[in-house]
Amino acid sequence: MSTTVFVGLGLAAFGFGGRYLARYGKLIAENLTKTSGIIAEGLSSKYYKGGFDTKMNRREAALILGVSPTTNKIRLRDAYKRLIILNHPDRGGSPYIAAKINEAKEIFEKGIK
Repeated sequence: MSTTVFVGLGLAAFGFGGRYLARYGKLIAENLTKTSGIIAEGLSSKYYKGGFDTKMNRREAALILGVSPTTNKIRLRDAYKRLIILNHPDRGGSPYIAAKINEAKEIFEKGIK
């Protein structure tokens, strides 16, 4: 008698599990694919994964402006203009980011002169 009860409960559990996978299996698989894509994208991202230093150095200024640390004045000016137009507070940008862009430009200008 107990064997038939356990077999019945096992079949019921198998049935409910199969129904759950049939309903939500595709959704679970899509979420796993999206998550793995985000993780893979994060590992190969071209963006720097770090915060700002307390005192900005030339390397950090180059990372902010997206130029090499040994760039010339023309490339520096072009990169600065491009970034400040996109991030200016009068056009909806962040005042903090605009200040960091200006600080990065000043670091380069001190070194180039």
